[in-house]
Amino acid sequence: MIEKDISLLEIVTFGNPVLKKKAEKIQNIDQEIERLAKQMMHTMHAAPGIGLAAPQINRSIQLITIDISVGVKTQDQIILINPEIISQEGEDIMEEGCLSVPDVNEKITRPYRTVVRGTDLEGNEHIIEGEGLLSRVLCHEIDHLNGKLILDHLSPLKRSLLKKKLRKQSG
Repeated sequence: MIEKDISLLEIVTFGNPVLKKKAEKIQNIDQEIERLAKQMMHTMHAAPGIGLAAPQINRSIQLITIDISVGVKTQDQIILINPEIISQEGEDIMEEGCLSVPDVNEKITRPYRTVVRGTDLEGNEHIIEGEGLLSRVLCHEIDHLNGKLILDHLSPLKRSLLKKKLRKQSG
């Protein structure tokens, strides 16, 4: 259910320096952070996407939203503050895209299983264990908090070619 009074945020794309920066830890969960998380979820669903990190909306803070049901199951929505990867295992290769790197879908190797610790909007700590797609999205969004894009997972030649293409597209 998309709330009417929540405005969409602008998703920044390749070339914006915020995407290459390590995001700051959130010290205080206040109304601004709560509202931002709701706006991020709304923006992610509208895009449409299954994950969004605060740097992608030009905010260099450690906040991610995930919903692999794409808005179908609200109970599956994840909002995590200051998430960190505790463990990873296995290997999964799958085509992956990114809202901040439009029109690029590449096969990326990620862990099959990932365990993440983070805090919810009420300040409670959670351990989330993800396999398959959820593991992939957790890793992808946490990469954003560390200044990494999907391009950073490609071979140097492929990365170079895609960066040239993206620079041409952005003018």
